[in-house]
Amino acid sequence: MNPTIEPTAPKITLTDLTPAELTESLNLKPFQGKQIFRWLHQRRVFDFEAMTDLSKDLRRVLAERCVAAQLTLLTLNEASDATAKKALFELRDGQTVESVLLRDRDRLTVCVSSQVGCALNCAFCATGQSGFVRDLSPGEIVEQVLHLIADEDLQGRTPNVVYMGMGEPFRNYDAVMKSIRLLMLEEGVGVGARKITVSTVGDVEGIRRFAKEDWQVRLAVSLHAANDELRSQLVPLNKRYPLTELFAAIREYAAVTGRHVSFEWVLLQGVNDNGQHANELADLVRGIDATVNVIPYNAVTGTGFESPARKVCDAFCETLIRRGINAIPRQERGGDIDAACGQLRLRSMKR
Repeated sequence: MNPTIEPTAPKITLTDLTPAELTESLNLKPFQGKQIFRWLHQRRVFDFEAMTDLSKDLRRVLAERCVAAQLTLLTLNEASDATAKKALFELRDGQTVESVLLRDRDRLTVCVSSQVGCALNCAFCATGQSGFVRDLSPGEIVEQVLHLIADEDLQGRTPNVVYMGMGEPFRNYDAVMKSIRLLMLEEGVGVGARKITVSTVGDVEGIRRFAKEDWQVRLAVSLHAANDELRSQLVPLNKRYPLTELFAAIREYAAVTGRHVSFEWVLLQGVNDNGQHANELADLVRGIDATVNVIPYNAVTGTGFESPARKVCDAFCETLIRRGINAIPRQERGGDIDAACGQLRLRSMKR
């Protein structure tokens, strides 16, 4: 069977497709679809001429009718302590997205974006300042991982992948779920489900839909406040899904799936960082198999928020632990490379 495509057909974006979809789209034999997928996802090669085990005819068809890479690296900044690097990518329509790679000893974590911009406009987030533009395709999400791990010595390991970058993943649900399945395929990166975390700011419909997925991909909820008045100021989506409704969905999710839940709490100086806030949080999450990740704020110019002192973060965690809540203080990383969500893109747009 020879690869054939109608001359007038639009170009096929290969990183959006599974091996089976590649085979069908290009009228290939199954092993050829897997070969192409491996070149892109496993070897991170986007030059068709470098795919040396493909026939010349197939490479010609690919060059004429397909797009190998949807992202072009514009900027890559590395933290002075080498614990983080942040990339700004240009998409084929000229829009930009950003991703971060974090290093912790032998552990690598890639934080990916799911949308260009974000419509939810959380008060402390740089992404919301630039507004929402569009959703990313599955391949545009996956390529962020492929580019950031390309020069890493993985030593046979796979990275952790967290959907905590630009955008609300559950507002781009289908593309996000497909990107996860692409990352999990053995012919590609082969990331285990438990090494992937999807973070939502509290999209209740998305949480309920996610509970029905047949896998062990993890859920994280960006909380940041444990009373509706404060949370609505910080996270406007709380006005639509107040805490009572949000936690009903979270408890339903935990009961249906039996999976652990993570909560993200960004500490903002003088806003959500005292003992009362910690006790409110402990009351809210009590009885849920959960971990609270306490994260000092990575300051964003123009938001008016600042990061509290380290001792404040430690005291916040200690209060939670005394209340029987599993709390982990996270280090702020990448402050010298605009590592907070949306910072690098926002600075680039302003330039």
